[in-house]
Amino acid sequence: MRSEKRRWRISRRGFLIGFGLLGSGLAIGLTVGVREGRLALARYLDDSTAPGTVKAPPNLWFEILPDSTVKLYSPKVEMGQGVHTALAQIAAEELEIEWKDIKVVQASTVRGLNDPFGTGGSSSINSLFDPLREVAATLREMIRIKAADLWSLSPELVVATNGYVFQRNDFTEKLSYGEIAVTAGEWEVPEVIPTLKSRREYRYIGKSLPRVDSLSKLTGVATYGYDKYIDGMGYGVVARPKELGSELEYASPGRAIEQPGVITVLVEDGFAGVVATSRKEATEALKHLELRWSVVESFGTEDIERVTTVQDGRGVLIQRHGRTRANLQNKDQLISAEYRSPPAYHAHLEPQAALVDVRSDGVQAWVSTQSPELVQKELASILKRKRSDVEVMPTYLGGGFGRKLNVEVAGEAARLSQAAGRPVHVGWTREEDFLFGSFRPPTHSVLRGSLKDGRVEAIEHQLASGDVSLADLPAVAGAVMGADFAAWKGATIQYAVPHRRVTQQRVSLPIKTTWWRGLGLLANTFAVESFFDELAINAGVDPLEFRMNHLSGDEEALRLRKVLETAAEHADWGGPLPTGRAQGIACCTNVRTVVAQIAEVSVENNVIYVHRVTAAVDPGLVINPDGAIAQTQGSIVMALSSTLKENVSFSNSLPRARNFDQYPLLTLRETPEIDVVLVESGEEPFGMGEPPMGPVAAAVANAVFALTGKRIRRMPLDFS
Repeated sequence: MRSEKRRWRISRRGFLIGFGLLGSGLAIGLTVGVREGRLALARYLDDSTAPGTVKAPPNLWFEILPDSTVKLYSPKVEMGQGVHTALAQIAAEELEIEWKDIKVVQASTVRGLNDPFGTGGSSSINSLFDPLREVAATLREMIRIKAADLWSLSPELVVATNGYVFQRNDFTEKLSYGEIAVTAGEWEVPEVIPTLKSRREYRYIGKSLPRVDSLSKLTGVATYGYDKYIDGMGYGVVARPKELGSELEYASPGRAIEQPGVITVLVEDGFAGVVATSRKEATEALKHLELRWSVVESFGTEDIERVTTVQDGRGVLIQRHGRTRANLQNKDQLISAEYRSPPAYHAHLEPQAALVDVRSDGVQAWVSTQSPELVQKELASILKRKRSDVEVMPTYLGGGFGRKLNVEVAGEAARLSQAAGRPVHVGWTREEDFLFGSFRPPTHSVLRGSLKDGRVEAIEHQLASGDVSLADLPAVAGAVMGADFAAWKGATIQYAVPHRRVTQQRVSLPIKTTWWRGLGLLANTFAVESFFDELAINAGVDPLEFRMNHLSGDEEALRLRKVLETAAEHADWGGPLPTGRAQGIACCTNVRTVVAQIAEVSVENNVIYVHRVTAAVDPGLVINPDGAIAQTQGSIVMALSSTLKENVSFSNSLPRARNFDQYPLLTLRETPEIDVVLVESGEEPFGMGEPPMGPVAAAVANAVFALTGKRIRRMPLDFS
């Protein structure tokens, strides 16, 4: 039961109108020395999920229409992950309305549902679960109290259900939410947060309800950033360098302004672009600009790999238990291995896109973005306007995977719109997205371990990686943290080993690396879980049993044990398999979700085939089982594509692949059977979008070893 004081107050008349502004932040003080402080911070970041950053009164979250339809304004963007549906289920649960009566609307940045975290980190449902239930329950109580006032009854004598308020003593007397919402007068806000439903009372949470965006997407009504159009807009194209890292030193309009369809040419501050009446005309006119770019030192794949190499003793400590190095001195008992992963593209279906309209009375921007507030801040800075002058309206996203947390295209469209005096749409080509976007960072892992009586006595993991989070944070963040928490996701040791030590070394790369689905989870789990398999083989113990032997008795370990047992049961671990096939197992913990996977593989003509992946996932409370299964399947397919195929190579300071014809992805024919088993625990939901990425590469590599005796320690896995 909850009896907490409410955290906000409606100061305006009525709850259907009004806008507010509230931000929140998190500060961690390190007062016990840099090294111990960094360890404490690493433990906190490794164990925590994103905080609930959106706290606002009901009138900002909801709008009730006269027909009793309830609009839920979502601060989280929909990019195919089903977040709008899950949030609608949470809201409808406490609102006590029919499922058909709730509609989800994407909130713009002027709505007041300020969300500085954006949509990412597998945090959307977890961070909003309690705040949204509380605000929905409060709105329900406000409606009930208002109805009691209209009937001149005590609130205890009325009940709200299915979008109506009834008199307890006479159920023939009722008022719809719509009828109540249009009444005038003051609305009473409960002094305490109403008691929320228990799990056994749920009607919608835990059910596989249909997605709220299905119809609009099936009928083509849904608008994506690349689709957005308004009358009178122009199309913008921006000049790009011939090499990564090269900067514009000189630019002149040349004869671009004379070309057909050209509206304006903008040359300023290292930026050059053209606006025309069509994208094709703008692209052709861009060829007539006079440009000079700075010369950069040429680099290739071998240079990136050379830099991304562990330097013994140079990393920042992120996990420490016992006396690891002292217990790794006996070289006769030492087991060691190195693992690598390359850069990778995000490979989302929809390239970067934005439509921006800069006017004297304000700025409107329709952007395919995971972070509307970041875009609002960037546009205000570029245009030298107040943030309140800029409204960012997120569209549907044709995939994001972290790439659309940073959307340079909005700034480009804003510059060109201001110059042209009209709305301008900028949509990157696929080639621009491949050449001038950002990448998953490469990694190099060095692991060492020792065994004693069939168990791991000590284990050390040294990781070198490009930045993920720190690439977009102020330099002081890197100085304080030392290691990039997003880059080392999955790198810590989750087993009860007496002596364990993990460090991360940041490396400076000539390419931009940034957020990628799962952050460092896929590459790091590949290294750690492959190495743990190597230790099991050296100990002569079954890999599943070996993992079980190294789990403690705490809650997280018990949950991990359960998913390992469940996956093993559903995959018939150790049972008979078709000739020429073998199984491999791996597991991980991420954003408090635990995952175990078993891959069944074969190898023919030096080609690895994955026939089946069995995944047991415990994400805490499941909001929509169909959605959770789809998220798991999507994660596995994306991770498997990276495991078997994806690799960004470089030559002459540019990626070699310019489009999907040069960057192979897993095809539908190559996609294995995926068996997902949801194992629920607890009363709150954890992350779903990224944790299932973690074990895939390790499970496949471990299966290949079980089948062939060949240990592959580099992604993508190549048996030849």
